[in-house]
Amino acid sequence: MVDPNGSESSATYFILIGLPGLEKAQFWLAFPLCSLYLIAVLGNLTVICIVRTEHRLHEPMYIFLCMLSGLDILISTSSMPRMMAIFWFNSTTIQFDACLLQMFAIHSLSGMESTVLLAMAFDRYVAICHPLRHATVLTLPRVTKIGMAAVVRGTSLMAPLPIFIKWLPFCRSNILSHSYCLHQDVMKLACADIRVNIIYGLIVIISAIGLDSLLISLSYLLILKTVLGLTREAQAKAFGTCVSHVCAVFIFYVPFIGLSMVHRFGKRHDSLLPVIMANTYLLVPPVLNPIVYGVKTKEIRQRILRLFHVTTHTSDP
Repeated sequence: MVDPNGSESSATYFILIGLPGLEKAQFWLAFPLCSLYLIAVLGNLTVICIVRTEHRLHEPMYIFLCMLSGLDILISTSSMPRMMAIFWFNSTTIQFDACLLQMFAIHSLSGMESTVLLAMAFDRYVAICHPLRHATVLTLPRVTKIGMAAVVRGTSLMAPLPIFIKWLPFCRSNILSHSYCLHQDVMKLACADIRVNIIYGLIVIISAIGLDSLLISLSYLLILKTVLGLTREAQAKAFGTCVSHVCAVFIFYVPFIGLSMVHRFGKRHDSLLPVIMANTYLLVPPVLNPIVYGVKTKEIRQRILRLFHVTTHTSDP
């Protein structure tokens, strides 16, 4: 921002423009977005409740799935209510500290989700490549520690981001090009050297998302090597247990990598593409993950069908 005398000043608030170029359509677009958000919350809550109530699902794979579902709810909730306020009530102003809090929540939760996906890949690797050691390697206390490590890792890696933003002076426009606060978007409004922000952002991406995706790929290469030596029936069973997780990995990493590429190498930052990709990144995984696991996981699918069966019979006269 700029003072009347032209000197630099600290930002006190930002303006979120929502969907640039579609301001007149935002009110109506909010209805399907809100519906998707409700589907995401209800779907992930259903997965958590099923795993919690079914004692035979108290296994590492399903506990990690509960962690993933909880993170999906938090990630979508950190952005969607604010987005609905913009679209429906034209509430475009967000205070500086609230923006930093939202930015920290989105980035840290994303880091935690990446760690959980890595843990799920490790679980599949041990279950398929070393089945006799699975029960001793992934005990309940160890799974709990992995979940705690995911929280600590995501929080500690992303904690410096709002601090670096807090140090920056802002003398340019206070209009953000997205529907919520992202580190890449906020730092570009600063009128100071942002090389520290850029370098640390790259370090975080490489050490978290890059490393996690590399280890996940390595685990599946080892799984593939083991599975190819099994009988066809065993191969089908092994691949069946991995399909849901592979889908979740692609659903999470593809939008994230695409958004990062657009922000770092794209030239038209005022275009609609980065905004759509950012909204897709935060909304599509929470919507699709419970659907994928509900369809591909036999135990969850059967439990959901039983719930609908009971509901149908109780509603009959």
